[in-house]
This record gives sequence, C-alpha cells and structure tokens, in this order.
Amino acid sequence: MLNITILAIESSCDETSAAVISNGKVLNNIIASQSVHEKYGGVVPELASRAHQKNIVAVVDAALKEANVEPKDLTAIGFTRGPGLMGSLLVGVSFAKAMAMSLDIPMIDVNHMHAHILAHFIQTPEKEKEIPSFPFLCLTVSGGHTQLILVNDFLEFKILGQTKDDAVGEAFDKGAKMLGLPYPGGPLIDKHSALGNAKKFLFPSAQVDGYDFSFSGIKTSLLYLIRDGVKENPDFITQNINDICASYQHRLIKMLMAKLIKASKEYEIKNIAIAGGVAANSGLRQALQKEGEQNNWKVFIPEFQYCTDNAAMIAITAHYKFLKKDFCRLNVVPIAGFSDY
Repeated sequence: MLNITILAIESSCDETSAAVISNGKVLNNIIASQSVHEKYGGVVPELASRAHQKNIVAVVDAALKEANVEPKDLTAIGFTRGPGLMGSLLVGVSFAKAMAMSLDIPMIDVNHMHAHILAHFIQTPEKEKEIPSFPFLCLTVSGGHTQLILVNDFLEFKILGQTKDDAVGEAFDKGAKMLGLPYPGGPLIDKHSALGNAKKFLFPSAQVDGYDFSFSGIKTSLLYLIRDGVKENPDFITQNINDICASYQHRLIKMLMAKLIKASKEYEIKNIAIAGGVAANSGLRQALQKEGEQNNWKVFIPEFQYCTDNAAMIAITAHYKFLKKDFCRLNVVPIAGFSDY
C-alpha cells in the first residue's frame, strides 16, 4: 500500500499555515497569525503578502519537524490556489512550486472554499470523530463568502445559493467597525451579543429569491440606527452596545437559517453542516443546534481551530484529490476568484 504523506500550505489571506497529513490523518496544523492589520481596521493586502514571505519558511519547517517528516518523505504538496488575496496566494503557490520541483513530487491545487467544507473530514491519530454522510448541506460562511452548498461526494459540490453582495462575515466586521469596535470585529459582536437583548432593535431581512443571500441592506439599517441614535444621545452606542450587537447578530443568523431550513425541506436532507470563519460564532452554532433538534437534523459543526483559515483543511482536501490523481502542472497560477464547482 502506498504511503501518502502530503505537506499542505494555506496563504489565502492573513494566516500563514502549514500542515502534514499522512494516510488521511492530519498530524499537525501550524498557524502564524498577522497582528499588523489591527491598527488599520482590516487586512491590508500588501502587508499580508510581506508577512507571508517572512513566515512561510518557519511555518513549513515547524510543521515538518513536529510531524517528524523529512522533505524526502513527502509524496505531494497541496496548496491553496484561491480564492483569496492575490499577493498572499502568490507567496504560497510560489513556495509550493519551488519545493515540489526540488523534490520532484506532484502538486495539488486546492479551492479554499472546498477545503472549508472538507474540514469536517479531518481526522487525527489521537481520535476518530463522526463525519457527515453524503449527501449533506453545508452553509459556508466567512469574511469573503456566503454559500449554501449541496455536497454529494468529497469532490462533488453544487452551489444552491450565495450572497448577491456582501458576505455575512463582512457584515459582521463592517457592523463592528460602525460601532467603533476594533478589528477583527465579528468575534466582538458575538461577545457583546451574549450580554444583550436580541429583540431590543428590529433589523429587516432581505427578501431574495431562491437560496441566495443579501447582507448590504442590514448594514445600511445599522448605519441609520447609529446615526439617528447618536443624534439624540451622544452616548447611544456605549449605552446600548450589547443590545445593538445582539439584535444585529440575531437578524443575520435568522437570514442564514431561513435558507438552510428551506433547502433541508425541499431537498429532504437531514445532514446539515456549517463551515468557514463565521462557523466559530457562538450564536450561529447555538441556532444550528436548536434548529437541528426541532427539525431532526444530524448537525456537524467543525472544531474552532478548523473554522478559520488553516492548512489542515487544505491537507485533507489534497489527500482526497491525491486519491483521484488530480494533480496540477508546475505552470499553475493563483486565481483570486477561484471557482471550480
């Protein structure tokens, strides 16, 4: 039996990450975060790519050493091709090319959004966890994407719906910025929401056909609420921060769950999963569990470390692509808007 050991690299945004997977078991998941963006209130692409250049050698070296794997033991190298920031992707793709050429091993290009979905199949040597059975529905929610996916197999996906404008993660972060919360603001809205009254302020739900989403309208509603509130009371935000966050988060989650419930009924699928950075949101996780109990769903929620960008999810996706001999050529280029559904 062929021993399959793959080094995986993730560099789509502001996390430099490397992981090693051996015969389907993820051995580690090394991540170097970038704090340089905090003072700018968001990710600065040029600074992100520079930080990747600084971090990638150390991160890959740490992943190999921790896994007790020599470069000569590698069977292939998997990497994020996109979607993501072009400068950040270039660093990861270029490093993967150079290493694959030096070792004369195949390269496996991975769609970042596919990888978020397959994070549910990550297994480690320490423990086996229950994984979704096919088909299942996956709500993929992040700072750059919001998609409702029908997953028929490890590499067979169908987009049922996606956002027409802003991603839900963007709605969280930009909402936080309006409230004066530091970057990244999404987790802070979640934190304040736990202390607030979700019925204090009413935000509208966008009416979008099918399974698509729209989050630009609710951002505008928050902007108007803050504008009018501060006009009457300069301390409006400070005095109402918990209730504003709770009400805003409640409506965003309701919009997500409405489409998920609709798809579950129409496709008669009871296996339901979430993925992506916003899958770490406690309100969304609780809402999914609640709906799961009411609708008799089998719910799958990834571990926190596999919600945000990480190389472990790239590794498991690369493993399944390796089994299909789905390799790419050395002239591969990153694609910022990569979509191969």
